[in-house]
Amino acid sequence: MKKNKLSPAALREQNWAYIMVAPTIIGLLVLNIWPFLQTIYTSFCEHLGFGNYKFIGLANYTEMFQTPEFWKATWNTILFCILTVPVGLFLSLLVAMLLNAKIRFKGGFRTIFFLPMVCAPAAVTMVWRWIFNAEYGILNQMFGTQIKWITDPNFVMISCAVVAIWSNIGYDAVLLLAGLQNIPKTLYEANSIDGAGKVKQFFTITLPMVSPTLFVVMIMRLMASVKVYDLIYMMVEETNPAVTSVQSLMYLFYRESFVAGSRGMGSAIVIWTVLLIGLVTVIQFYGQKKWVNYDV
Repeated sequence: MKKNKLSPAALREQNWAYIMVAPTIIGLLVLNIWPFLQTIYTSFCEHLGFGNYKFIGLANYTEMFQTPEFWKATWNTILFCILTVPVGLFLSLLVAMLLNAKIRFKGGFRTIFFLPMVCAPAAVTMVWRWIFNAEYGILNQMFGTQIKWITDPNFVMISCAVVAIWSNIGYDAVLLLAGLQNIPKTLYEANSIDGAGKVKQFFTITLPMVSPTLFVVMIMRLMASVKVYDLIYMMVEETNPAVTSVQSLMYLFYRESFVAGSRGMGSAIVIWTVLLIGLVTVIQFYGQKKWVNYDV
């Protein structure tokens, strides 16, 4: 069967489409796919310096899996996700519902909650380090305590989790607010006529209808939590005695690659992190069939 030949106008339009998407495709290949393939190869090599590598097979992975520090970093990463994602989603949904209510200065409140996202991470960290300071921090001053929030291994993870939740609530709330505003008001009106209260409406209308947006936000927040590095790096110094209690996989990657100079080991840690993210994503997409509602 003969193929229909494109007209000159359609051919020009097709060529322009290729030209328009070419920068994105080239950027994806050069900045993402090629470096990732290099990382996979480097994870099987020993870095000899000056860009030279020696293939050593699975030696990096064998050493990595036998190192207690690696398993500690893996657990720290999982614990950070457990502390930040559920609480962050709950508070973000709560803020989104409050902003969706009929209140005055709604636009101003949205701006206030979104402000942490546009602030420089270094500035945010400096403020929170001052708040958590054991000697003159405002938190200890308010409660009359002397807790070492950043240097005590029992509190450092909680402190970092609080900063992470505070920093992301505004952004997540704006996304959830968009989902809430897409819910037809007629559903609430019909439900009210049937005698349903606010709590029942939340579980029968709001939560099911906003679940697709909530699912997307959860994926984004879980991936960000697994890849956390900058927050911990700025909150906890390398000389901090509690660094091993909060050290994430990406923080360990930084120390192995740029402090110890073991690029092969650092690449192996990155591949492990990618596999962890992939596993979490697969579990999420499998589990979303049970609670995400795509019916309008």
